[in-house]
Amino acid sequence: MEELVIRDADVVDGSGGDSYRADVVVDGGRIVSIVKEAAAAGCQRPEARRELDAEGLVLSPGFIDMHAHSDLALLRDPDHSAKAAQGVTLEVIGQDGLSYAPVDDRTLGEVRRAIAGWNGHGDDVDFDWRSVGEYLDRLDRGIAVNAAYLIPQGTVRALAVGWDDREATEAELEHMRRLVAEGLEQGAVGLSSGLTYTPGMYAKDAELTELCRVVASYGGYYCPHHRSYGAGALKAYEEMVELTREAGCPLHLAHATMNFGVNKGKAPELLTLLDEALAGGADITLDTYPYTPGCTTLVALLPSWASEGGPEQILKRLADDDTAERIRHHMEVIGSDGSHGVPMEWETIEISGTGDPALAEYVGRTVLESARLRGESPWTVARHLLLADRLAPTILQHVGHEENVRAIMRHRVHTGGSDGILQGAKPHPRAYGTFPHYLGHYVRELGVLPLEECVAHLTSRPAARLRLPDRGLVREGYRADLVLFDPATVAAGSSFDEPRVLPTGIPYVLVDGRFVMEDGRRTDVLAGRSVRRVAR
Repeated sequence: MEELVIRDADVVDGSGGDSYRADVVVDGGRIVSIVKEAAAAGCQRPEARRELDAEGLVLSPGFIDMHAHSDLALLRDPDHSAKAAQGVTLEVIGQDGLSYAPVDDRTLGEVRRAIAGWNGHGDDVDFDWRSVGEYLDRLDRGIAVNAAYLIPQGTVRALAVGWDDREATEAELEHMRRLVAEGLEQGAVGLSSGLTYTPGMYAKDAELTELCRVVASYGGYYCPHHRSYGAGALKAYEEMVELTREAGCPLHLAHATMNFGVNKGKAPELLTLLDEALAGGADITLDTYPYTPGCTTLVALLPSWASEGGPEQILKRLADDDTAERIRHHMEVIGSDGSHGVPMEWETIEISGTGDPALAEYVGRTVLESARLRGESPWTVARHLLLADRLAPTILQHVGHEENVRAIMRHRVHTGGSDGILQGAKPHPRAYGTFPHYLGHYVRELGVLPLEECVAHLTSRPAARLRLPDRGLVREGYRADLVLFDPATVAAGSSFDEPRVLPTGIPYVLVDGRFVMEDGRRTDVLAGRSVRRVAR
């Protein structure tokens, strides 16, 4: 007898088609049968060792978070309710060109310092890997939800070239090609870049194109955080479309927002650009989070020249008064490339977390608010935080536009991604709320998307981008990564004031047929594993 029957569920199967009522049978980690309208038809109903009454609940495929920063959280926090409670059954990590494989002893330490604001310093993690394959093997010891990995181009460049702003030699480029190929052979699904973060931003388009050719040859995709989301946003999007066209590589645009005042109302221009490329045969998808503010690290706002050489060189420059004044001038007057070419608006920069608890008084306030309270300039406050916290502060950046958010999420190649940074005392609520916020706020309350269409954005579309042949749909033979939610009550519990509150209306989540959420509570099940690239 099979393990589980989910009875009388309203199945929204991820295809975008109409929902239907069915009994769904799960066994051995897969969906083994779907009996539609079983009660109404009066037919023999399937039996199993366990029966779950799903009356009034929607059964859908598990949600796929196409942009996650859980690279260390998955290892240090077996509970990981921040994602499991949202119905996320697969996260794509290794984002924005910086993560922890492939590395050697030198670059591991450098990367840990560079992205401490994203993931913490990792002092509670045993870094017993160096290659992509070894990192994926580490995930396979058991994690809360599944994870796929993108090779981080910035980390690759740090390993082959270093943190200097210069072109790679032919030997260094060949080293990077080899590292990317090895990572793909070991199971990575593609390549990510952070082209406003060092050292990835120092790569010219020709270098990126060569790496994308390698990615394309393995059937992976390129996921860039591109060179500007501000003053040069449309040009930066166009650059990525052209680069991947030249390389013959599929493109997935990370957190595809149109932020800052210069881009208010300009989402249609981005979508026209994408539609024209798609009509010409381009393979493009994108992800967004359903909120207006962004989130990153404070150090990311510095001009690229101030970040050359890596974290220790940044700290030396900040400590020097003359150099610090040059940095301030670039940020406040010129508009640094780290801040997307837009002069700093300190009233939009809210400190969301610090590594040092002694700096907690700054959390939850904008840099401008703290400056006024202290009788100092905003740059004095920002510089102090960067030095005192050794580049660890995280920020919310209040620069988005609601009309852009809604327009982009309606697009046919849109998928959901939280961009969820779990660090800090007051992280962005998207880390805990992205997927229920889509379903509750944008589907039920606002009607921006029909339920069936929204579920497709969160399930089958990302599964197709990842080339997963047995995930993303409720189908016989598919993996039993499933979510049961109440469409009348599902909602994000997290807010900007209380960001770590879990969602409501998602009582059951299954990973590989095992309950990771049951009756709205996290179980002790660690059913997640690495999801590796499917060979062509």
